[in-house]
Amino acid sequence: MKRTDKDLFIEDFRSKLEESKVIYLTDFSGLNVKSMTTLRHRLREAGAEYLVVKNRIALRALRALEYPDLEEALRGPTGIVLGQAVAESARTLTEFAKENGDRPVFKGGVLDGIVLTPANIQRLATLPSREQLLSELAGALQAPMAALAGVLQAKLQETAGLLEALREQRSNG
Repeated sequence: MKRTDKDLFIEDFRSKLEESKVIYLTDFSGLNVKSMTTLRHRLREAGAEYLVVKNRIALRALRALEYPDLEEALRGPTGIVLGQAVAESARTLTEFAKENGDRPVFKGGVLDGIVLTPANIQRLATLPSREQLLSELAGALQAPMAALAGVLQAKLQETAGLLEALREQRSNG
């Protein structure tokens, strides 16, 4: 790679790092080209991007952006997941790994400046989706309102029944 091409690549990679909310580092060894293409496609659908970058270049870009030290995780073959969807991209990687002999393997990551261990990333993968959390919140908010509406309706019916009984009592007496 020519020096100018290398500088452009590093600058592009650095801008992608800046835009990303989460970074996951994985060991992709054992995956063939077809599997890597499938993984990239699934991650793209989840709002993330899978890049294979030389560790030295990745480390240089991460240091320039003052990311936490990831030198230990940047050893051996490393695939980098960049994206906005924190749980969705972790879930996509985990599901793909289950289908492909536990490959890729999480090496670590960074979320909002905090270093993530592989165990942290696995926990993120088990979080419910945003839509599911919103529907659970809506249900939790709806239940008390429905109970209040039921209580008010019952009191209204009780008052109507009392008024009807009072009217009958006065008409008979």
